[in-house]
Amino acid sequence: MRIATVLIASLFACSFVLAACGDSKTQQDAEPFDTLQACFDDHHSGTDSLPVGESIVACCIDHPIAGVHPSCKDTQADCVTHVRAELNSTVTTAEIEAACTDYISKK
Repeated sequence: MRIATVLIASLFACSFVLAACGDSKTQQDAEPFDTLQACFDDHHSGTDSLPVGESIVACCIDHPIAGVHPSCKDTQADCVTHVRAELNSTVTTAEIEAACTDYISKK
């Protein structure tokens, strides 16, 4: 019985250690970009061909932009202002607002 208790406690502790290590590896491996525009172009127009909103959210959450991660601020309004200033005029305000709402909910 004593061995079973130690074994169960060890497995429980191991699962916490593995869970804690999993997220940091993903963030460390994310490709950094110098600008939000470069990241957006890579995800939207590049090989990924993601829709506008998904491209913005991926860049804001997954990639360090100019060394900042996550890069699209802390509120929906600040995100909209930031993204609007960083991306070219082909992205609409409605697309940016929707993407920033999604970013804040996933952040």
